[in-house]
Amino acid sequence: MTQQQENLKFLSHFKRKFVIHKGKMKLKVDIVQPSLYHIRTNGSALCTRTIQIATDSSNLNSEFCFILKVPFESTDNQGTVYTWVGQAADPDEAKLAEDVMNTMFDDSYSKQVINEGEEPENVFWVGIGSQKPYDEDAEYRKYARLFRCSNEKGYFAVSEKCSDFCQDDLADDDIMLLDNGKEAKLHACSQTQYLACEFVIRFYSWFSRFTCGLVHRQAKWRSN
Repeated sequence: MTQQQENLKFLSHFKRKFVIHKGKMKLKVDIVQPSLYHIRTNGSALCTRTIQIATDSSNLNSEFCFILKVPFESTDNQGTVYTWVGQAADPDEAKLAEDVMNTMFDDSYSKQVINEGEEPENVFWVGIGSQKPYDEDAEYRKYARLFRCSNEKGYFAVSEKCSDFCQDDLADDDIMLLDNGKEAKLHACSQTQYLACEFVIRFYSWFSRFTCGLVHRQAKWRSN
């Protein structure tokens, strides 16, 4: 089992509080550096992960919740931990974010829940680096679908990946089609046959006509 490929049975043991940290077991971590965690739910509520990402305010998004740890160099107070709730975040996910924060950090940290637009400048924006523009929309989450297009069995076939997918699901030997409701992106390696690409384009033309309400799509090509 690889990271972000965990099955539902495995994730169910963590009760939506599965945390993924950056780095390696033997790698020395600088505990004085701030750290940022993104709470993501893909498809099912069971597929909830709290993932450490780069500590940069440009990674914030108004439709998600984040946890920011700002450590102090003191013995009586290890630092401040913030649960940042985006303006368009789901209320249940906001409550979950607070529970995850309390699970990850003990009472030696000062813990606060803050809403988007109410950030304390003296600690929050300094701890995260600086205030930068970030995305306020994640509408794609409601419509994102990933398809694998292959002719490995001697005929062209399209299979949809589960809703809990990530970049590791991209197959190098096939064409992957990612549809976010407004546009489609094709991912293919340099050895992909031209005929297979033609089949994918035909499939998507047919698929887009039968998807409710989402007809204003554009296709974009990406080749590796």
